[in-house]
Amino acid sequence: MASPQVPLRNVWLLFLYAADLAQFKGQLTVEAESASDLPELVARLLVQVVQQRLRRNLSRGYQARHAVLSRVRGRIDVLATASGQLLEQGRVACRFEEHTMDTTRNRLVRAALDYLALRVSKAEVVHECKALSQQLGRMGVAAQKPSRAAMATDQISRNETADLLMVSLAKMVFEVLIPSEQDGNSQALSVEVDVYLLRRLFEKAVTNALRLQLQPLGWQVQHGRKLSWPVAKASEGLLAYLPGMQTDIELVHAASLRKLVIDTKFNHIYTSSQYKDEMLRSGYLYQLYTYLRTQEAQTLEQGWRSEGMLLHPQCGPAVDAYVDMQGHRLRLKTIDLMGTAQEFEGQLIALGHRLADNQRNTALNV
Repeated sequence: MASPQVPLRNVWLLFLYAADLAQFKGQLTVEAESASDLPELVARLLVQVVQQRLRRNLSRGYQARHAVLSRVRGRIDVLATASGQLLEQGRVACRFEEHTMDTTRNRLVRAALDYLALRVSKAEVVHECKALSQQLGRMGVAAQKPSRAAMATDQISRNETADLLMVSLAKMVFEVLIPSEQDGNSQALSVEVDVYLLRRLFEKAVTNALRLQLQPLGWQVQHGRKLSWPVAKASEGLLAYLPGMQTDIELVHAASLRKLVIDTKFNHIYTSSQYKDEMLRSGYLYQLYTYLRTQEAQTLEQGWRSEGMLLHPQCGPAVDAYVDMQGHRLRLKTIDLMGTAQEFEGQLIALGHRLADNQRNTALNV
């Protein structure tokens, strides 16, 4: 089976949903098709966003400083002042907060620009990345990439939304969200480049798209929940060797006692064998079926209706089918990632709409 090709514009849309940045999807004028690969697209977008922030004044912050001064500023470091006999010299050691451009987030952005300048092939984009990095340097922003600990403590508040997209793009550069291609279609990113990367983006994008739509309607949207085996008794030490179980997406509506487990994949929904030209992937069905059956004691006895869905990108004709097994419905569905960004986004929204509509019915027919 041929691997699906995903247009760069839709990979970008996946990232926006995966990073909870869907509100920015209509605010960028860069055409995705103008980029030759995803690193160049991100570089173009980061350049545009940084230029916008510079026109509106880049955010400043406070940085802890310790210095020997000729006048008191902040708090006096008594020990350093006394041990250095600074008062006799007319000086004093002080600890103070300095208002500066050299903040953690601005360092991260400059480091991302430098990183992209070395990895993007188009000279025009490389020049823009280097020029912006140098401009940040002239403003006092250091070229050193901040540590993970420093980045973790730099929380963007609600009134700093102007920095949100810029910082998220910079983080995208260093969180291995950008695959690299040696060859390939300039309009698309091949799944062979990094299946895990695209599957992760697809999974998180679907999760956040459903959360945006369904949480206001009373649904609980969980991502990556670990499940337990319903073990009644086991040999000593054996439990440590049981494989782990973790769902991709789990939707729960307590008022109507409904639960849907969605397992996202990023390959063709059908495969082939020596006996059949096309067949469903047995491992995926076994996995989803196990998720539902092992949790039955917590659901069926209390009147819950649990269902499962295998969600794949569309390769060929669309698939929307189901099979009922022992009180559980297993749904097989595909989403077309090859259409326009509007069509692709519409399919994500349609998933949530169908769940919301069926919330009022007696059965959950996703």
